[in-house]
Amino acid sequence: MPPRTSNQADPADAPAEPRQALRVAVLADSDTRWKWGALTARRLTAEVAGDGRDARPVEVSGLLLRGRATPTPRQLAEVGEVGIDAGRVREVTAVEFLHTVRDEGYDVVVLALVGGGVQAMLHGLAALRLERRPVIVTGYVGVVYEKLSDGLLLRHGADIVLANSAHDAERFRAVYEGVGADASAVTEAALPFLGGAPYAPEEGRDTVVFAAQPSVPASRADRTYLLRRLVEHARLHPRREVLLKLRSKPGEHTTHIEELPYQKLAQKLPGGLPPNFRLVYGHMGEVLDRTDLLVTVSSTAALESLHRRIPTAVLTDLGVREPLGNHHFVGSGLLTSWDRLDGGHHPRPDPEWLAGQGVAADGSYGTAYDTARAKVAGLLAEDQLPPLAPYYTPTTAPGYLPGILARHHLAPDGTPLPGAAAPPEPGRVRGAVRETVRNAARGAYRHGVQRVAPVIRRMGEL
Repeated sequence: MPPRTSNQADPADAPAEPRQALRVAVLADSDTRWKWGALTARRLTAEVAGDGRDARPVEVSGLLLRGRATPTPRQLAEVGEVGIDAGRVREVTAVEFLHTVRDEGYDVVVLALVGGGVQAMLHGLAALRLERRPVIVTGYVGVVYEKLSDGLLLRHGADIVLANSAHDAERFRAVYEGVGADASAVTEAALPFLGGAPYAPEEGRDTVVFAAQPSVPASRADRTYLLRRLVEHARLHPRREVLLKLRSKPGEHTTHIEELPYQKLAQKLPGGLPPNFRLVYGHMGEVLDRTDLLVTVSSTAALESLHRRIPTAVLTDLGVREPLGNHHFVGSGLLTSWDRLDGGHHPRPDPEWLAGQGVAADGSYGTAYDTARAKVAGLLAEDQLPPLAPYYTPTTAPGYLPGILARHHLAPDGTPLPGAAAPPEPGRVRGAVRETVRNAARGAYRHGVQRVAPVIRRMGEL
């Protein structure tokens, strides 16, 4: 072979042909599920989008399922950095989402929805009968402490059902195998939003943060009690900064309905609020950056805190009960009361319990998604994916499944019900008018479910 002259290009030096982008869609129905879904999509495609020569660009589309908990722009901004511009996220109905998947040709779809929404989308996607369907991924935002069987069976049929810990993976497989369903989709990973610097005390800083939850506890008496104890803790420790970390502002909704916002309860608290007590919003990770003790009833924020080795307390004041979710922390070493916290007690987590919970305080978090990533890559490499096969069908659950699908305007076979699909826009002007009417209808709907309905429910309890 003759030597290459200086003006001859080496084929190895030639710019590589741009590779086709991996297209991912995230469908979410609340602010916290949007955060989970978007970050999960990033975790699952991190190696595909690497900076090597063979890197493949990744395009992630954000879709919000229209409903009572559809996040506002403020909530989207507050969930933190997820790698997707909030301005590029759009709101869709279930049928619009299915049409989008049909038309856009996504490679991966992350369903960050409540169980019924996942089940409806699985049947709707199956009914599309796509020549090449996307890989379907779903899972849970945080601690799974209620409706384990119901939620899991509604998620069955996805290619990958992510479990946030070894403990959850074992329980998930047991449920599927116990009803004779295929459990191979269950894949151990971790919460995608864990991160931040390990806890480091700062001289002169003493901050206690109570992580509030929208629906736990539910009653006015219990929520007022927790607020009163938090305020009393601030008065007992005037040099300590005491923060009440809130998920949403009055009128907004998160994954769960909040009918009794702490903001309103605080306004009616006798004696007012001490100067070292504040209500705060924002990204949980940023609040944890200045936290010396996190207190909660059962919030997933406890796992974020434990991941960073921040002292963490789970309250027993209202009992250790399944409706509160704090029964999940039995054996953790974290259960304590306000009386003990007032006296200076800081719980110490049990290492064995931590090891099974996926918080990865031992530094193993970097590899937590390796198995899931490999599974996605293997499925994408398949010539043809098998048809979606959820456990629930019109044959196995004829008295349950049709109602779930109907809530998303789908027939029992997964096809859109008559009138569910929006007709093509006839023109720009009429299209703009129609969108204006739709926006007004959305606002009226949200006002009804977020403001009027809770009032009616409370009146019915009188």
